[in-house]
Amino acid sequence: MTAENLLPVPELYAPFDMADQLKLEAADLISWDLTPRQICDLELLLNGGFYPLTGFLGEEDYTSVVQDMRLSDGHLWPMPITLDVGKDFAQTLKTGQKIALRDQEGVILATLDVADIYTPDKSKEAELVFGADDQAHPAVNYLHNTAGEVYLGGKITGIQQPVHYDFRARRDGPNEMRSYFRKLGWRRIVAFQTRNPLHRAHQELTFRAAKEAQANLLIHPVVGMTKPGDIDHFTRVRCYEAVLDQYPSSTTTMSLLNLAMRMAGPREAVWHGLIRKNHGCTHFIVGRDHAGPGKNSAGEDFYGPYDAQDLFRTHQEEMGIEMVDFKHMVYVQDRAQYEPADEVEEGVTVLNISGTELRRRLAEGLDIPEWFSFPQVVKELRKSRPPRAQQGFTVFFTGFSGSGKSTIANAVMVKLMEMGGRPVTLLDGDLVRKNLSSELGFSKEHRDLNIRRIGYVASEITKNGGIAICAPIAPYATTRRAVREDIEGFGAFVEVHVATSIEECERRDRKGLYKLAREGKIKEFTGISDPYDVPENPELRIETENAEVDNCAQQVILKLESMGLIKA
Repeated sequence: MTAENLLPVPELYAPFDMADQLKLEAADLISWDLTPRQICDLELLLNGGFYPLTGFLGEEDYTSVVQDMRLSDGHLWPMPITLDVGKDFAQTLKTGQKIALRDQEGVILATLDVADIYTPDKSKEAELVFGADDQAHPAVNYLHNTAGEVYLGGKITGIQQPVHYDFRARRDGPNEMRSYFRKLGWRRIVAFQTRNPLHRAHQELTFRAAKEAQANLLIHPVVGMTKPGDIDHFTRVRCYEAVLDQYPSSTTTMSLLNLAMRMAGPREAVWHGLIRKNHGCTHFIVGRDHAGPGKNSAGEDFYGPYDAQDLFRTHQEEMGIEMVDFKHMVYVQDRAQYEPADEVEEGVTVLNISGTELRRRLAEGLDIPEWFSFPQVVKELRKSRPPRAQQGFTVFFTGFSGSGKSTIANAVMVKLMEMGGRPVTLLDGDLVRKNLSSELGFSKEHRDLNIRRIGYVASEITKNGGIAICAPIAPYATTRRAVREDIEGFGAFVEVHVATSIEECERRDRKGLYKLAREGKIKEFTGISDPYDVPENPELRIETENAEVDNCAQQVILKLESMGLIKA
């Protein structure tokens, strides 16, 4: 094999001597503040990780990528890299103009020459890229509920790299990696992609993969955006660093990849391969259900276990990077070693701990055996994931106005405070309106914003080990799901549907709101002139008619106990 993989890859940064001048000029341009996902994409565009892309995709390239996994010039590229913006912002632009792209602190990172302004068919994008227009898929949910309605396409010119204050010595662009491989004389490099901590089985399979390919090993974990609910990247990188000394330093290195994953299964595997090829790798480990997002709305896997390997194999020659099969490794107790599951004969004792079982053991503070994971990894995981009864969590009540949410929430708060151990905060709908959202009205947009604010405060309380109790109406399922995702990165989210009927709520009507809504004096009133999405799978549903408040609160406490969030 030639050392062509070690030659520099084109970057999109302006020459050093021009960058200052461009920065001055860009200060007067219309600006777009990039989202976290767009910053990940921009970084890999600028440093050559997304080569041969020269910017965000215009409509012709976008359509071609969505339909055929190729740019319009024929280059293989499976993932639409698009700059999504709001409709109002798009209306202020015209093709041919330049805009500044800023990070969330307002620092100008690049300029975009707007060559294309177009409205995508998102359902078609979901269907073709992710295999289904199903919002149980995190990327499809993002596409429909978070991404802007309009896409901008055009070339970008980099002014400066996105800033990272964490693990700086471990963040290398494609050309830094290629130069490192050149310096060490590495010619064959196998990359291992991961978004989870490394346990002993991973170490065994990476050893084996490098040996089979007769290659050096690059551990290349994703530290951009992964799947909602994944372990945060700070904890994961500390876990990786804790096991690096288990690998021979002369044959193995680690670098962090600031990629926003889409969890797109087969297409994602090909995309990951192209990105690793740009980083100078010659081989890539592809696993069973590579980058799969889990179950769809029907409770089945989104992709078949070998779909990703099959698609990668089809294109590997064209890509110029070879696939190494990811073997499912199991621990054979009789021989005290890991072996590929398909090579183990019948009759021997095989031990295995699934991801679900590992999470359960962490949540309940149970033993995690040394044959499964390294003690130093378990120690890091326990630091950021203490047993559930010591973690923060959020109880989120939802239901019609007058359903009894606030009354039950108050009773639950008092019971939890009586137990002690963690601070408890009540975020009642009316209190939040008064103190946090006093300037908001009752349009759909404003009600959504109010719920997102409640979710943000609850996520901060949860992250810091407290208990947040929220009691808004929260009529829209998509907003409740977004709040759940914000919180589940830090602790449990317990949705409680207070299922009092609209007739009963109207009969109670303590504040006289239903009467005013019926008379048309309150517009967009939930249950009367505005819809309420009934929660499909709440953790708990409470019927309050003919039920004591104390009994309803007790149901919540019992649920928290059964989930291990409070000690019995």
